[in-house]
Amino acid sequence: MGIQPHAVNIVLSDQDKEKTLVVKLPHYLYFCGSKHISFTVSTNNEATPIFISEYDYALPDERIAKYPLTKRDSSKLLFYQQGKIQESIFSNIADFVPENTLLVYNNTRVIQARMLFQKITGAQIEIFCLEPDSPADYAQSLGSVHSCIWKCMIGNLKKWKEGALIKNLSIANEECELKATLVSTEGNTHKVHFEWNNNEIHFADILESAGELPIPPYLHRKTEESDLKNYQTVYSKIKGSVAAPTAGLHFTDEVFESLAQKNIRPEEVTLHVGAGTFQPVKTRDIAEHHMHTEVISVQRKTIEKLNVNYGQIVAVGTTSVRTLESLYYIGVQLKEGKGEEALRVSQWAPYVVQHKYDTCEMLNEILKYLDRMQTDTLHADTQIMIRPGYKFRVINGMITNFHQPKSTLLLLVSAFVDGKWKNIYDYAMSHDFRFLSYGDSSLLLR
Repeated sequence: MGIQPHAVNIVLSDQDKEKTLVVKLPHYLYFCGSKHISFTVSTNNEATPIFISEYDYALPDERIAKYPLTKRDSSKLLFYQQGKIQESIFSNIADFVPENTLLVYNNTRVIQARMLFQKITGAQIEIFCLEPDSPADYAQSLGSVHSCIWKCMIGNLKKWKEGALIKNLSIANEECELKATLVSTEGNTHKVHFEWNNNEIHFADILESAGELPIPPYLHRKTEESDLKNYQTVYSKIKGSVAAPTAGLHFTDEVFESLAQKNIRPEEVTLHVGAGTFQPVKTRDIAEHHMHTEVISVQRKTIEKLNVNYGQIVAVGTTSVRTLESLYYIGVQLKEGKGEEALRVSQWAPYVVQHKYDTCEMLNEILKYLDRMQTDTLHADTQIMIRPGYKFRVINGMITNFHQPKSTLLLLVSAFVDGKWKNIYDYAMSHDFRFLSYGDSSLLLR
């Protein structure tokens, strides 16, 4: 017997013995053998297939913003609430965000993660650093002074079959030789060992000197000097992303001042954005799509404020949405005694069981965990897939740009607006909104 690729609970009954097997799909399960085994399958109503073809739309290249506007907050703003759409300018966003809202943004900073090496033969090899492997902590790896290993994507890999790639650098009057050695391959990512011969230089210095800011591939242009500033939010500070949390690119000091006048208080979280954010869904059924894992970090004081302001929380960007919604499932897993696994939110965690726990109770579970660990910072991994049918546990609104067709980000938006994404995108297309990373913005409220 085959079971469709969705997360399920399967209870196997063999006479007086009963076993529960929790299966992470998309894997097909088959039961066979001479002994009769009766079983029941319990799953929620989210097992209905969702086809990515339903989340497609025509996006002409000329509607993709290749560059940002000169003034960040002069971009257009689409305001959506309960089926109604209004249009304004981002500098007026305080007119639309409810008073006393907690506005949560992602403070990650984009690193210059793309490096080019040239072999003696003349072949050019591109190494795109995705996330640290050893040491696995971003701060420790970027602070390394002799060597480190990163998970990378490699361009022109067929020309790099063996041996070390070498690049000579001069950084702040310090000379060093950087070597890159291929360690192993896992799917389409590769572990690369970097080492250099100057202990006065950190790996962060090497990326700043030899790296290139990885602007989105759909811009179809090379990184320019202006991108070094434009492709960072004004509040970015924690290095680690390979893509910007672009909803935050519209904010200015003046916007924050206008929000403060309505007691709309900013709060920050950290999610280091991975290259997977650029990847469209290529499978027919989204149940077969593999979500990328991203590292999140949330301070105790932030969780406390989320608790106090529950019901009045707006997230800036899909990365902040995924961070905040992941907190609920971390709390659930802590409550259920999952140990260290509690700090890893799997792709289908929201859909395996219909949890009925109170959100504030789950946030308190995290606070109790932080007490036990005697720390003020939650570090976790999330692979959460937010798609139509998802029940939002933490946020009441989001600020977000207009996303690529057939993307997980568009699925997230559709989930939040109860499938009305086409109305929103049709309006934006017919009213000259600019799309994608450097494009215009929207505020979506329940």
